[in-house]
Amino acid sequence: MNGTDFEYLSKIKYPSDLKNLSDTELKKLCAEIREKLVETVSKNGGHLSPNLGTVELTVMLHYCFNTPKDSIVWDVGHQSYTHKMLTGRLSEIDTIRCKGGLSGFPKRLESKYDSFNSGHSSTSISAAYGIARAKVLQGDPSYTIAVIGDGSLTGGMAYEGLNNAGRFNKNFIVVLNDNKMSISKNVGAMARYLGSVRVKPWYIRFKRKVEKVLMHTPLIGQPLRRFLRGSKSRIKNMIYKNTLFDFLGYTYLGPIDGHDIEELKNAFTAAKTINSPVLIHIVTKKGKGYGPAENNPKEFHGVGKFDIDTGEVISNKKGFSAFFGECLCNIAQNDKKIVGITAAMTLGTGLSNFSKEYKERFFDVGIAEEHAVTFACGLASKGMIPVFAVYSTFLQRSYDQILHDAAMQKLHIILAIDRAGIVGDDGETHQGVFDVSMLNSIPETTIFSPCYFSELEHSLFASVYMCSGVTAIRYPRGGELYMPEDYTDSSINFTVYGNKESKNLIITYGRLFSYTCLAKEKLQEQGIDICILKLCRIKPVDKKAVKIAKDFKNLFFFEEGIKSGGIAETFEDLLTEENFSGNYHIQAIDEIYVQHQSVNEALSELNLDEKGITEIIIKNINNSNKEK
Repeated sequence: MNGTDFEYLSKIKYPSDLKNLSDTELKKLCAEIREKLVETVSKNGGHLSPNLGTVELTVMLHYCFNTPKDSIVWDVGHQSYTHKMLTGRLSEIDTIRCKGGLSGFPKRLESKYDSFNSGHSSTSISAAYGIARAKVLQGDPSYTIAVIGDGSLTGGMAYEGLNNAGRFNKNFIVVLNDNKMSISKNVGAMARYLGSVRVKPWYIRFKRKVEKVLMHTPLIGQPLRRFLRGSKSRIKNMIYKNTLFDFLGYTYLGPIDGHDIEELKNAFTAAKTINSPVLIHIVTKKGKGYGPAENNPKEFHGVGKFDIDTGEVISNKKGFSAFFGECLCNIAQNDKKIVGITAAMTLGTGLSNFSKEYKERFFDVGIAEEHAVTFACGLASKGMIPVFAVYSTFLQRSYDQILHDAAMQKLHIILAIDRAGIVGDDGETHQGVFDVSMLNSIPETTIFSPCYFSELEHSLFASVYMCSGVTAIRYPRGGELYMPEDYTDSSINFTVYGNKESKNLIITYGRLFSYTCLAKEKLQEQGIDICILKLCRIKPVDKKAVKIAKDFKNLFFFEEGIKSGGIAETFEDLLTEENFSGNYHIQAIDEIYVQHQSVNEALSELNLDEKGITEIIIKNINNSNKEK
């Protein structure tokens, strides 16, 4: 079904249209939204479970507040699909995560309803507080709402934001979307009752009126007010208990059923009347409304295309993540010093089996990459060999810890960098193209970038037993690509493939080697002989590789990463030291952020696929010949 086939969803052009619906109609709208979410993600892939879990929350936020004047800041932002449907983008929702279509995350350039770009965790409270402060300075009385999940609350930055904003009292609301914890049975009924009473608008108004009367009652007014407040606090502490949020300065409302339209309406209405920062604790179910996602929310957190009827993911190709997990298990079986660490990405980084087979040596630290690295350093300082498996885009959050806590102390930790290079449809916030330039700037680090499974296995073994200090292995999303029949890797450092007597040399690393091999075959059909120098250890670059390269006339370095500070620039400096006098061309990612599209589309746009590599080499060789 498209957006025009629904009884209620098709009528929602903008959030103001929600205000005309009854509670019964809002519930029917939520059901239609879930149907559209499942349909869309099944075709495009994306984040299904988080979006299914926040349908009622999103609908009622736009129902109760006046967006975009009131600002909603989504943490991580992967749960914003419903938000996009309700804010004038329903007709484009089928393009989400596709080239030229909607982003899978909030994006300010895409809509005035997207208050802040987000793709990483634990940032919403800090950003929302900044927005709220700016409003006060500009005389704007509108509300600012940060929506953060319990997973994001494991990140340290969330607490920095909570602490700093706790002194603020101008229309600032934090919504904690709790989709993991349940309300404990022993206090559940009373807690739910007290929560529902506390958020009733009449309760807030009544409380204020009583306090106002007591303030103006001679002699007994003030003492009675203090007594009632003290009694309320004592009773509340006995039954309800104060929360961390109360101590930080927030008025705590909840826990509230995040799928109950009426409860959400009462909570948001009440929050708007409170002259202090408010934290609303809602409880939701990930994947709600779609059986396969409810039963397996982790699998459907970020999912590829799937069959709606069965929930079966269409692609079953074995990837680097799973193979890495197998290799780590094999090493850990014979070495009790091996420790596996992840930052809330057990499944995504291929550590599911490791977490089961070596429970005592597996640590999921939550969404806390900074902590993960320093925690690994503590383990390493006592002789353990920690392996931190992390997506490239999230490793960026721990630069200081890698530099200060690991590298400077020469502690041996291993960074297994998943999703290195272009990741595709998750877009600019998730592309793994910055890790090489980042780590290349840190002295005495070692970086491997294998192209095939066998090289990943060798790189992991070398990282554990042949390297010291900070060692990284970076590998792409997905599985192996093309390998020529006559190719054999001769060294963990580098391999020369092709005719060494050729005048033309391609230098590359990682999966781009597969594309350069295909380009090599096309070039040979056109009478252009070319050799390929494939680096596996990209830092430090083996000087023997540089000496081999300097004897070629035309060098072409293809790099699936940021040009500035990358390996291509490092290689160029090493060539200069060897007095290289030939032509040197770098094709890398230069001063742009790669937008959401498929991996193949992105590589094509960057001239890093087979066709682009072929055309660049032909063009440069022709220009070189003309200059003679």
